[in-house]
Amino acid sequence: MTTYPQTSRTTALRMRERMSYERSAAHAILDEAWHCTLSFVLDGEPRALPTLHIRVDDTLYLHGSSGGRMGLQARSGLRVAACVTHLDGLVLARSQFHHSANYRSVIAHGTATLVTDEQEKLRVFTALAEKIGEGHAARTRPPSAKELAQTALLALPLDEVSVRARTGTAGDDEEDLSLPHWAGVLPLRVVAGPAEPAPGVTVPAPAYLRADRSPWHEPVMLRGSLVTLEPLDMSHVDGLYAAAGNDEEVWRWLHNPAPRHRDEMAAVVAEALAMQARGERVPWVQRSTATGEILGTTSYYAVDPVRRQLGIGHTFLGRKAWRTGVNNESKLLLLVRAFDVLGAERVEWHTHHNNLRSQAAIARLGAQREGVLRHHRMHHDGQWRDTVTYSMLAAEWPAARHHLEGRAPAHRSA
Repeated sequence: MTTYPQTSRTTALRMRERMSYERSAAHAILDEAWHCTLSFVLDGEPRALPTLHIRVDDTLYLHGSSGGRMGLQARSGLRVAACVTHLDGLVLARSQFHHSANYRSVIAHGTATLVTDEQEKLRVFTALAEKIGEGHAARTRPPSAKELAQTALLALPLDEVSVRARTGTAGDDEEDLSLPHWAGVLPLRVVAGPAEPAPGVTVPAPAYLRADRSPWHEPVMLRGSLVTLEPLDMSHVDGLYAAAGNDEEVWRWLHNPAPRHRDEMAAVVAEALAMQARGERVPWVQRSTATGEILGTTSYYAVDPVRRQLGIGHTFLGRKAWRTGVNNESKLLLLVRAFDVLGAERVEWHTHHNNLRSQAAIARLGAQREGVLRHHRMHHDGQWRDTVTYSMLAAEWPAARHHLEGRAPAHRSA
């Protein structure tokens, strides 16, 4: 275990038990963080600059602007202090005096210098891009010579570094332990939400921008001869609106009314992605394998890996894809994954009691009608919906698969 040497600036004056000088601990905290605060004195005035950073070996690189106020172009270096903090939880005690926080922080002191070597800049910016996700640098355009000149990069050697952290629960005084107040820890953490594409983006978000999921919750690409299922993304909004937007017949018995304009379709997709983030749904977009045209969407829902069951639904197809075999092949792809890959014991479907076309399509898959849930949910028109339920069990799947494969083109998944 290697440590940083203690100096007058890094030696604690109180609560020394929270201090550490381990290099590995400091590196882990710096690498997990996405931003830091850079503090310095300029013209006799204190300054604090929030900025991005990346650690490469034992140097902390800090992102800035060549037009910034630090004036590093005119100086050999600038004395700074860089601070990174992770707030891990609020510690609530019976007494307000003993309220605290669980945290991990690093403070580094030293002289920051301006990086002027173009190749070093490129290496550091590549490392910063790769911190977003492995392979991200190759998915983006590197900075041009002009952009490199416009971007300042500071190098701070990690020579004078300290780590300070608190863990554990409340530390009330003994005389307060009998007070009838709640005490404990409220954990806090930073969690990435669904990736939101910029206007005009037509490609799905890369895997490293999506949350880690179990295989049951991962919308892997599934390819058939007629239709390809790919993970639903906000970049699919325009294609979905072109396929089925403002078509009352497509949406007549669905949970949402027909989107009247693009923004309403965007809200439908955003709702699906929000449900996915909560683990309530696994959505795919349906594309024509031959042309790449977006045809509609479908999902797993009510996913329960413990009981090995899930539902297939939230499906809509533009009229262009009706009676083309796309729906059958989509369901075949989803059933193959559910039963043969995930090991499901039960797959179920739910549909509006008036949606006779949907009921006939589900029955053609080989699913068994189980019954009707009366006044199961409110339809978008304000009327109560009775829900017809169907299911297929693992024991019934081989016969259903034989039947479906006799009707569908050859398919494959990836």
